[in-house]
Order: sequence, then structure tokens, then C-alpha cells
Amino acid sequence: VGCFECCIKCLGGVPYASLVATILCFSGVALFCGCGHVALNGTVTILETFFSTVRTDHAMLTDIIQLMQYVIYGIASFFFLYGIILLAEGFYTTSAVKELHSEFKTTICGRCISGMFVFLTYILGVAWLGVFGFSAVPVFLFYNIWATCNTMKSPMANITNLDSFCVDVRQYGIIPWNATPGKACGSSLITVCDSNEFYLSYHLYIVACAGAGATVIALIHYLMILSANWAYLKDASQMHAYQDIKMKEERELQDITSRSKECLNSYT
Repeated sequence: VGCFECCIKCLGGVPYASLVATILCFSGVALFCGCGHVALNGTVTILETFFSTVRTDHAMLTDIIQLMQYVIYGIASFFFLYGIILLAEGFYTTSAVKELHSEFKTTICGRCISGMFVFLTYILGVAWLGVFGFSAVPVFLFYNIWATCNTMKSPMANITNLDSFCVDVRQYGIIPWNATPGKACGSSLITVCDSNEFYLSYHLYIVACAGAGATVIALIHYLMILSANWAYLKDASQMHAYQDIKMKEERELQDITSRSKECLNSYT
């Protein structure tokens, strides 16, 4: 029975909401960083093979993609640590709420840290909304290419001149206008769509975008949890202050009562 009660007590101290948000955050960041990293490599291969055969024409783009991959490494490392810190903060707050009537006392520093996490998580949530929107851009570009290829392959289209269908990536600003060939038309465009790099990168960008969306949801979840935890800590501090005042008043009342009894005994 004692072991069972101990297990129930331990399970009662687990911050399940923070745990769910942490798992969702880790999953979203892992999908975004992993799939985004591989998709960027595939994008470079597609550009070098079909749209910009001269390496110097897209050297700047290659440098930008490498920089983005390093940023992905930093994002993954930061959110791994940040998720663990928020989970630990959830355990701390749960302990504070569960032990309102014990000797545990929330400090001003603890409440300030919780407030700081609320502000930081809000900023990160706004930033990840931008990341989510940015990650939808390559999905849109790849979808346009995929839709063009499907139109060319459709038997209902009755197309006589396949070369009239072209995709010019230079108009999106991905590569400069002097890049050669810069566009793919007809059968070469179908070759692009049938390549393994295009198929893999397209689907990885979709998964990366979904991962960014999951991270946004996780941060919103965190924000609600942290706001509630901060309110709980504030209530806990007020409760402890009230209990301290009540105990002092009871002690003073006991002292007065004992003194009055002593005075009565002395008179009698």
C-alpha cells in the first residue's frame, strides 16, 4: 500500500500539460530541422542539374543555403535545451501548487523567472509564425512545378506542343537572370518532376512545414501553461503570506490567553 501511495503521489506531481507540449515541440522542431536540412540539399542538386549548370551563377544561393543549415543546427540545439527548461519549470510549479499547505514557499525570484519564460515564449511563438510562413514558400514553388507537370501528363489536356509549358525559377529570385538555362520546358520539365530529388524534396518541404506548424501549436500550448503557472505561483505566495499572518495572530492570541490565565491565577 505504501509503495502504491508513493507511486500515486509521484504521478500526481507530473506536469502532464507541459509534458505534452514538450513532446509536441520536440517532434515539430525535429521534423522541421531534419526534413528542412535534407530538402535544402535536394534543392541545390535540382538547381545545379536542371536550372543553373554553371556553379558560379548560384554561388550566393549555395552560401545562403549552407548558412540556413547552420541556423537549423542552432535551432535544434536551442529548442532541445529550452524544452527541457520549460518542462523543469512545469515540475517546479506543479510542486509549488501541490504543496501549498506545507513548508514549501515560492520566492519572488521563482515568480520572476516564470514571468520571463512567458515573455520569451511569446516572442518565440511570434518568430515561429514567421518561420511557418517562410517554410510554406518552397512548398508553393514545388507545387507549381508539380501541377505544371501533371497538366502536361494529363490525357485530357490534349497538348500538341509540350515546349510551350515552362517553369522559369529566375522569376522567383532564386537564381540570377544570367543563370543558364534558368528554365525547364517540355520534356526537360517532366524529367525534373520525375527525378528522385524533386519527389523527395517536395514531400520533405511539406513535412518541414507541418513540423513548423506543430512547433507553433506547442509554443502556444506552452504560453497558456506558463501563464497559468505564473498565476498559480502568485496565488501560492499570497496564500503563504495569509497563512503566516494567521499563524502570528494565533500565537499572539494564545500568548494573551495564557497571560490572562496567569493573572487570574495570581489573584485567586
